[in-house]
Amino acid sequence: MSSVFGKLFTVSSWGESHGKAVGVVVDGCPAGLPLCADDIQIYLDRRRPGQNALVTPRMESDKVEILSGVFEGKTTGTPISLLILNEDQRSHDYSDMIQWYRPGHADWTYDMKYGFRDYRGGGRSSARETAGRVAAGAIALKLLSQVCKTEILAWVSSIGNVDSSMPIKEVTREAIEASPVHCPDVRVSKKMESVVKDAKENQDSVGGILTLAIHRPPMAIGEPVFDRVEALLAMAMLSIPACKGFEIGSGFAGARMHGSEHNDPIFVEQENFHTRTNNAGGVLGGISNGEDILCRVAFKPTATISRPQETVSRDGEKGTLVAKGRHDPCVAVRAPVVVESMAALVLADLFLQQRARIDLF
Repeated sequence: MSSVFGKLFTVSSWGESHGKAVGVVVDGCPAGLPLCADDIQIYLDRRRPGQNALVTPRMESDKVEILSGVFEGKTTGTPISLLILNEDQRSHDYSDMIQWYRPGHADWTYDMKYGFRDYRGGGRSSARETAGRVAAGAIALKLLSQVCKTEILAWVSSIGNVDSSMPIKEVTREAIEASPVHCPDVRVSKKMESVVKDAKENQDSVGGILTLAIHRPPMAIGEPVFDRVEALLAMAMLSIPACKGFEIGSGFAGARMHGSEHNDPIFVEQENFHTRTNNAGGVLGGISNGEDILCRVAFKPTATISRPQETVSRDGEKGTLVAKGRHDPCVAVRAPVVVESMAALVLADLFLQQRARIDLF
């Protein structure tokens, strides 16, 4: 099972939803970066369950502990091991899943692949695993902000049929965090809340779309063939549980445009190159051009719902399953910090690769 991400700035994720803990080991972080548990905790608090009535009621403090790699408030250049204890498991809620496969979940495919699975909350396939990603992403985010002044923002721009058209330049971290659904558009946020509440009351779930904006990204990172910026961002986003779609810049809308419309005019200002539009989403030929990197990430409705669903047992017996447990009615609501973290891991890794190449000469 591949649980390692990155080449120079590497992340090894471990742990299960209902195990004793989840965590991550970060290797390749340069020495001397100021870092303490509070730097990581602020991101885990944004992801933490049980924050309001629109998310899962599972109560986890998600308190992070740094076990290694930091001395006297700075990174040492050695592996940074991070531990997050699980405190509110209710494994008995999943007793029915020992034999029955949950529609929309990985139960069936895990059995086919391994011949064995952890049925408690999905084990490794649970979104609980993303706590480790967020902890690692916090370190990458601090590295990028200190060295490149990079800012990464992700927010909910669509839930169900409710969309926000708020201009990206008007979005702020404060506005995102002030919304229970993490939508900075106050008027639209209220409508999204109603959609999520309705899904929850009807024992159902709903999907959503996130917008990702990376301001002041490192320039000239990414490779022109396989390790393109957009290719690695796509892989990172699609590795997040429940993520089903990714687009950058104009995305699929660009397929309906002419080249004369889509090409971004280039100009020079104070000896710096810029583009007047940004249909490319900040990436040309797989390499960042310094403009904002703009993406959209789609999340499916949460698979676990309380309605009866047709399924089969491990033995092939037909039946009906009413899933138990505590789950988000809209997984997209808690996803922004996970999306930001995965984007930071991609950029930090590519930035270190580019620095290594330049520093050789």
